[in-house]
Parts: sequence; C-alpha cells; structure tokens
Amino acid sequence: MRVIRTVGEMEEHRERVSGSVGLVPTMGYLHEGHVSIVRRARTDDDHVVVSIFVNPTQFGPNEDFERYPRDETRDLGMLESEGVDIVFSPSVEEMYPPDFDDWIEVSGPVTERLEGRQKDAQQLRVIRRMVADLGLPVDVIGLPTVRESDGLAMSSRNVYLSPEERQAALVLSRSLQRAQVMAAEGEWDAARIRSEVEGMIQQEPLVALDYVSVADDETLEELAVVDRPALLLLAARAGKTRLIDNVALLPIDGLPAGRG
Repeated sequence: MRVIRTVGEMEEHRERVSGSVGLVPTMGYLHEGHVSIVRRARTDDDHVVVSIFVNPTQFGPNEDFERYPRDETRDLGMLESEGVDIVFSPSVEEMYPPDFDDWIEVSGPVTERLEGRQKDAQQLRVIRRMVADLGLPVDVIGLPTVRESDGLAMSSRNVYLSPEERQAALVLSRSLQRAQVMAAEGEWDAARIRSEVEGMIQQEPLVALDYVSVADDETLEELAVVDRPALLLLAARAGKTRLIDNVALLPIDGLPAGRG
C-alpha cells in the first residue's frame, strides 16, 4: 500500500493506472462503516484509493475541527489489511494553498436546508447533483448506514460520548425505527411522524434535540404527506457531542393510507 501526500503525485499516479478506480473519501479515524465501503470498492473496482483528510471547510463555527479524532497509524493499518492500493493523505496546506480561490457550489433545497453541504445523507445527494451537473464520468455509490449492535450509527465522534451519554444516544435509533414502523403501517401525515420522534427524544434528559425533518428522498424538501420515498433526518446533542442520523421512509404502495 502506498501513501501519497501531494496532489501532483496523486495526479501522476492516476495517469499511470488503467482500469476502474474506487475512491473512498474519509476524514480518518476509521470504523466499520468506512471499511464496508472499502470492501465494496474492492469488489467493484480494479484499484482502491482511500483519502484521509480532515477538511476544515466541513466544520462550522465553534465546531470540533481541532479536537476531531485523528490516528493515522491506526487507519493505515486497517486499510492495508483490507487490500487498499493507495491512501491519499494530504495536509490542509496542500489542499488549500495561500492562492486557492476556486470553489464549486451546488445551490437549491438540497444544500440550503439542514446540514447544508456537510453531512451524510445530504452530502451524498449534493455530490450526486454536482457529478450530474458537471457531467463527470463518475458513479456515486451510497451504502446503508452501519450501526453498532445496539443500533447507534457508527461515527468517529462517538468516541466523545461518556458511557451515560452513549446509552442515552440510543434514543435516536429507537425513534427512527419507530418512524419507519409508522410509515410501513400506513401513516402518511409527516407532522404526526415528526411529533412522535420528537416526543421520544425529548423524554431522554441527556439528549437535546436540534431538528427532525421528513423530506423528499431526492430534493430534501420538507413533506407534509409521505406519499413518495422520503427520509427522516435528525440531529441532536448528547452532552457536547452532536450526532446526526437518518432512515428511509417508504409509504405503502407509494400512496398515503386511505388515498389509493
């Protein structure tokens, strides 16, 4: 496995490589969720490249860029054992030199609501939109959220949680499961689904709810009626740690209960 630190060296290497390349972009401090994507890329592509870059532009004001967990030695060991070919691990200065002044922004509801251009389910849709708009020869592959055995979504930030906060955070996955059951049983009123999720989370004193959204699966526009594939997205804090999660909501036969 080769570790590359500069953009120029990465470009030179890509020019010499034939066949398909699977890129797994990460911010490091890897967990089984990252590994599941690496294994998919190993299956689908001729070569696997993993990037490790804690991107300062993905952190808002007063967020945890400086304290974000980092352990490159650990990460490299995990990736080598998975048969990764290249790890691209540049510095901030390499990616954003002093004269850097070019940005690509995707506008519209998919970026303006909730987490904007930053996180998980929403980030996946932003990247898909950007690839389509720019006509890039890239397939964007999304995989299901990987969870701990008790249901908590795997995240590098879970290391921040105290044992009590870790236990309290399970209310998030429980509330998402409840929303899925409601949709599967024919509940079409998005407000009722949101209210049920909010109520469950608010009963947990160690968790402070930020938002609950029921949105169109593609555009992320808020829905009043779950009459199409939708996402339930939420954000909350357990102690000082901000956690986000989401699940798909699939209405029965694509129609609200009683409206078919």
